[in-house]
Amino acid sequence: MPRFLLGRLLSHVLLLVASASCCYLLAASALDPRGNYEGQRPPPPEHVVDAVLAEYNLDNRVPLAERYATWAGGVLRGDFGRTWDGQSVNDEMARRIGVSVRLLTLGTLAGTAAGVLLGAWAGARRRGAVDRMATAGAVVVVSVPTVVIAVCLQTGAVWLNQAAGVDLLRTTGEFTPGLTSGFWDGLLNRAQHLVLPTVALALPFTAVLSRYQRGLMADEAEAEYVRTARAKGLPRRTALLRHALRTALVPAVTYSGHSAAALLTGAVFTETVFGWHGVGELLMASVARGDVNAVAAVCAFGALCVITASLVSDVARFLLDPRVRVG
Repeated sequence: MPRFLLGRLLSHVLLLVASASCCYLLAASALDPRGNYEGQRPPPPEHVVDAVLAEYNLDNRVPLAERYATWAGGVLRGDFGRTWDGQSVNDEMARRIGVSVRLLTLGTLAGTAAGVLLGAWAGARRRGAVDRMATAGAVVVVSVPTVVIAVCLQTGAVWLNQAAGVDLLRTTGEFTPGLTSGFWDGLLNRAQHLVLPTVALALPFTAVLSRYQRGLMADEAEAEYVRTARAKGLPRRTALLRHALRTALVPAVTYSGHSAAALLTGAVFTETVFGWHGVGELLMASVARGDVNAVAAVCAFGALCVITASLVSDVARFLLDPRVRVG
């Protein structure tokens, strides 16, 4: 593997360790798992609460550095600890990660592809009707919160299903294997559940990325090397696709990888609106309960997703930009 990718991989690993550590320290400092027991009626004896919290490494009376050392040692062994009521955080995450990864992967791929294509199209037709429509649509989408977009899509799907007389799109719940018979029925059912959450997650990312790609493509379309290629007889479309688009893709791909954090925030609200039982739902419930270990595990998963997306963008940059390979 080239030194460039090895260096980036090492920096990402160090960043993941730092991010996960900061997440735990912030959660342990701000959240109060003791309140779950004190709010019970009748409340358990204080010594019982202390013993349970100490067993799960959640006792806020223990110095933060000591709790962090215990947590970090468990993580190195692959154990993220216990929730405030004794459930395994690893088991809870294992049940939910697949749901969120599926949604995040599809949302990232759809948002990146749509944003690049729309931005390149608008940039090649700068100040035309396509550019104006793309700009107006992007401004509207960026101005609307993700949760509002999800609710609007859900409402529109309900109207569409009622008008068609059949459930074309599923507005709540996630696909559950085993409830359908046959490969094609299962594939159709999965698609019906995936369309709306994926669109809700991908739309804001598409809007932002398309504006960035539009500016890059507009600049490259007027570059000297493109004009030279056209002067030699190359059609404008071919010159833009063969030369301008490839050059404009390099910073756009890098930007999309480093902007993946926004998708995690959107996934929390999207899972809540559409009733998906992913890590976003777990994060919301864990913060409300003051569940330090669960919150730290979800945040560590989020950091891993962001760093993975950044690493993928580094690989794409290495493949697209010959200057990186030469360096």
